[in-house]
Amino acid sequence: MSENIILSMVAVGLIGLACQWLAAVTRLPAILYLLLSGLVAGPISGWLNPDALLGDLLFPFVSLAVAVILFEGSLTLRFKTITGLAKVVHRLVGIGAAISWTTIALAVRYLIGLSWELSILMGALLVVTGPTVVQPLLRAVRPTRPVAEVLRWEGIVIDPIGAILTVLVFEFIISSYQAAGHVALTFGVIVLLGSVIGIGSGWLLGYVLRRHWVPDYLQNVAVLNAVLGTFVLSNHFAEESGLLAVTLMGITMANMPGLRVREILHFKETLTVLLISALFVLLAARIELGALAALGWGVLGVLAVIQFVGRPLKVALATYGSVLRWQERVFIAWIGPRGIVAAAVSALFALRLSEAGVPHSDAIVPLTFSIIVGTVLFQSLTARPLARWLEVAEPDPNGVLIVGANAVARAIAGALKKADIRVQLVDSNWRNVRRARMEDLNAYYGNALSDEVSENLDLGGIGRMLAITSDPGLNALAALHYSDDFGRERVYGLRVHHAEELPERLRMGGEVLGRELFDTEISYTDLANQLNDGSTLRSTRLSTDYSLTDLMHDSGAKAILLFAISPKGTLQVFTPDHPPRPEAGWLVISLQAGKRRDGTK
Repeated sequence: MSENIILSMVAVGLIGLACQWLAAVTRLPAILYLLLSGLVAGPISGWLNPDALLGDLLFPFVSLAVAVILFEGSLTLRFKTITGLAKVVHRLVGIGAAISWTTIALAVRYLIGLSWELSILMGALLVVTGPTVVQPLLRAVRPTRPVAEVLRWEGIVIDPIGAILTVLVFEFIISSYQAAGHVALTFGVIVLLGSVIGIGSGWLLGYVLRRHWVPDYLQNVAVLNAVLGTFVLSNHFAEESGLLAVTLMGITMANMPGLRVREILHFKETLTVLLISALFVLLAARIELGALAALGWGVLGVLAVIQFVGRPLKVALATYGSVLRWQERVFIAWIGPRGIVAAAVSALFALRLSEAGVPHSDAIVPLTFSIIVGTVLFQSLTARPLARWLEVAEPDPNGVLIVGANAVARAIAGALKKADIRVQLVDSNWRNVRRARMEDLNAYYGNALSDEVSENLDLGGIGRMLAITSDPGLNALAALHYSDDFGRERVYGLRVHHAEELPERLRMGGEVLGRELFDTEISYTDLANQLNDGSTLRSTRLSTDYSLTDLMHDSGAKAILLFAISPKGTLQVFTPDHPPRPEAGWLVISLQAGKRRDGTK
């Protein structure tokens, strides 16, 4: 028996990994594959039964996982990122939530036929979007920054609000009398305790971390336990206030001056991917196909109302008079998938209502999952094409961030710019930055490793980092710093000296520098000397009559191959480990020997 449990748990992890990998390859949201996998593993094949697998631990696990996911999402919410858009977010989670609540309740009442009490409960349940579904969509679609920030803020903040609304409606239904004072008191207690505990815990934890009272190797463990402790403590004093508490905890820490959350966020992002994968597979496997079929065609009507009436009306009112373009408003109105919080809360309250003898409460779970599956499937398949049609998607990350604005970096940046590749230079040497700007290159003045540069530098359309400076330490640190943003396979470093020129104890391996640029025999010093001696960067279009072999032959095999650009404009970097193989139609950028200043070659 225990072997079967272990096998099932490992299988869920492998399924989640496969879905995430497939999503990365196909550039579709992972939730699409996770839901389909859960349906196949659960109700279709009958292989996976989450209730039998985890028993009474299922819903506690779901609750704690949602708490971690909400905290991780709120840890990215910096107030400065929504400058000029704060009013939009306030409207979306305020009057916008009321609009969603009303339209969904009416749709459920008249299209499904549930009682007014259960219809109002469903409206409260389904106002949430949530980071579990919004973040993967944003990662796949990569919309412009204003759109991404509005959707991210809404998805994270609306989750605890939806949970609180559901608690209030539940209290209203379960009580034998309609006591407005009772409901108002419940609301006040939840908001007050959740806010005090969440903000207080966030400030206290941030203060402890800022004072370095916790060793670095224990920080992630300490933060994780603090989040779970805050969630449980808040729920202990006011049921369902924990989501609000962890959300405010993350926002408080994200906006504390002097507190670095980069390392914490990196750990939590990894944990969130694991938790989201497991949650969607497990909860999708609990769906009963018979219960879904019993709802009838009214479910499609509810989906249509949510997608084409409630959401557009909500966004139109929330974005009225804002700086957002009409294309951005349309895209925001299109995106509103429901997620884990709705699934978890619906399962919990449906059980309690059924125990209390409320008629038709067994329809809550299948209806909620129908909306989740419907919104996720529909929006996952249409979001990316719509974003491109509306021109609200960031360009493909084909651009290059170059750390350094010295002569070598400027020459490389200039050649790439002529080939229509976006290039962004960053350097802390003002003279280098000024010269780059005089050469009409985008150059940012600042420390490439600072939080200030990370927050203010626009990396839209940029997918690689090249560390090209005369400081080997800076190159190595830049490769490590930007590996989180671009991935280790798209971070490159250029050797400053030949390895044999340095004592063994001072040599830096290629792993430290990221992927090695150009060739193991080429260093920053070589490129600087050759450029100083008159060598130039040249762009050569290959053809059926002029191949890469011909180019190397004409240069006497002395050309240094730097980049290759495909006919579709995709940039590839020449590296010792996996050099590109350009063919006819490709553009090759290389360093060709020229005349020295004394006139010789």
